[in-house]
Amino acid sequence: MTVIPQGRTRRTTLTGVLCAVVVAGTGLTGCSQEDPDAGTNGVGRLSAQQIQARTRSAAESADAVHLSGNVVSGGRTYRLDMRLKSDGATGSVTSGGVTFGLLRIGEQLYLKAGAEFWGQVDDNGRASGAAEKLDGKYVKVPQGDPAYKRFSGFTDKDVLLDGLLTLHGTLSKDGHHKQSGVRTIRITGGKGTGGTLDVSLEGRPYPLRLVRAGGAGTLIFSDWGKEFPLEQPEKSETVDYGKQLPTS
Repeated sequence: MTVIPQGRTRRTTLTGVLCAVVVAGTGLTGCSQEDPDAGTNGVGRLSAQQIQARTRSAAESADAVHLSGNVVSGGRTYRLDMRLKSDGATGSVTSGGVTFGLLRIGEQLYLKAGAEFWGQVDDNGRASGAAEKLDGKYVKVPQGDPAYKRFSGFTDKDVLLDGLLTLHGTLSKDGHHKQSGVRTIRITGGKGTGGTLDVSLEGRPYPLRLVRAGGAGTLIFSDWGKEFPLEQPEKSETVDYGKQLPTS
C-alpha cells in the first residue's frame, strides 16, 4: 500500500475542485493538469525575447551543426546540406538543378562540381574545354575571386547563423510542438509573417527548425556540437587556377 501524505491529498482535492468549477463555468468537457514544460530545460516559461536570446547564445557557442533545407535569396532557391564549424565546413549546395560541393579548411575554399556547372556538355554527355578538366575535381577558389565571397558564406557558421536566426517583427510564443521527436517551444515574428523558430526544450535550447519570413525557405538544424572531420583533398584530385576561376 502506498501512503500519500495528507497535504498532497488536500492539494490534489483542491485542484480537482477548482478544475470542476472552471469546467462547469465554461462548458468545457475536461481539464488538464499537465505542465507542458515539466521535465524540460525551462526556456518554454521565458518570454519570446528571452527565448530568442538563449537560442542564439546556444547556437553561437556550439562547436558544430548540420544545416539542411532551402533558402530563397535574390530570386534563386538554394538547397543546402552543410556541416559547419568554426574552422571550416563541408557539404553541398543545389541551385537551378545543379549541385556543387563546398569544402573550406581554414581560409582555403574548394569547390567541387560536374562539367554541367563549369561549362557546356554535348548531347553525348562529353564536356569541352575547362569543363572537362574540372569535372569532379576540387578546385581551389582564390580569395580575390568574386566566387570566394559568394560561396564562402555558405561555409561560415557564424555568418550564416547570424543571418538566418533572425525573426522580423514583434516576437511572441506560439505554443509547444515537436521536431524529429524532440519537444520544442515555437517563437514567431510578426505573428508568423516574420518567420517562426522551433527551439529545443530538451538539453541546450538549440534552434531546430526555422521557417523564414516571406516564404524564403525552411531550414532544419541538427547534430549540434557533433564533431566531424575536415580533410585536405588529394593533390591528384585538386586543381589550382591561380588568381581567378574560369567563368562558369
